[in-house]
Amino acid sequence: MVKLWIANTDPDWFDFLSEQPAVDEVNFWQPSGTMNFKAVEAGDLFVFKLKSPRNAIGGYGVFSSASTLPVSLAWEVFGTNNGVKSYTEMRDRIGRYRNDHNPRLDYQIGCRVVVSPVFFPRELWLPQPSSWAGSIVVGKTYDTATREGLEIWEGLQQSQAVLNARIDPVSQAFADKRLDYNPGTARFGSPTKVIPRLGQGAFRVGVIEAYKRECGLSGGRVLPALDAAHIVPYNEGGTHELKNGILLRKDIHSVFDAGYATFDNDFRLVVSDKVKTEFNNGNEYLRLKGERLKVPLNAEWRPSLANIEWHQNNVYLG
Repeated sequence: MVKLWIANTDPDWFDFLSEQPAVDEVNFWQPSGTMNFKAVEAGDLFVFKLKSPRNAIGGYGVFSSASTLPVSLAWEVFGTNNGVKSYTEMRDRIGRYRNDHNPRLDYQIGCRVVVSPVFFPRELWLPQPSSWAGSIVVGKTYDTATREGLEIWEGLQQSQAVLNARIDPVSQAFADKRLDYNPGTARFGSPTKVIPRLGQGAFRVGVIEAYKRECGLSGGRVLPALDAAHIVPYNEGGTHELKNGILLRKDIHSVFDAGYATFDNDFRLVVSDKVKTEFNNGNEYLRLKGERLKVPLNAEWRPSLANIEWHQNNVYLG
């Protein structure tokens, strides 16, 4: 069984993103940051139900994670994948929805991270569910164990199949990368939950939440000062998987990336003496030497030892 969150979708957000080439992830944001979104889990479908007067399903994606972020950080992480062309436009839109145009306020907004989004052309839109009520403001959960949920799933597959047949050669390389996790292409048949392949933004938000919004070493919780560090750098073949990420304070992240620190196989911080001999300082990091990383409780989110050993052997300066 797969759950589907049918989300009331702003037409401006949808239209802007549907015109962008090769979008691999989007932030489906809410102007209020007070909601705790648990309607679906990672791998379930997130369906874009266009608001009145369209009243149609225009596309979907794979739900990755949910978070609450300052709008400045949401823009830094997702940029135009927030469905707007500029940070100013995003702030203005949030202020309008909240009826609060405070130019100095870094609004906290709800973020629903959706990967592998698909935006259907109008002729492939699906009718909204027959049980959909006009009073629904945010969205509604369906699942494929019910007749109506299964009909939505099958309708998405059919529209996706038609869209796949139209893919032009320029887009084919991007499409090929999505075949193994796009439910509308490689997963015809019984509904199956999808393992979301994370983009850069989804990776960062996923690491933030996996580490409970806290630096794994210092315990710092000021989000703008924290980074999702890749253990194996992306440009060295590293992935955007949570097992390749650690949430670190920005300065510690920089020292880690530069090879002046690493972790041993017990996740304790190892600091090179070079931080002192080369910079005549480094006490801030030497004080952390031997501190154990606070790894996520979920074993699937913890750093891979293979990745840690790669960093020891290929980045650490000793």
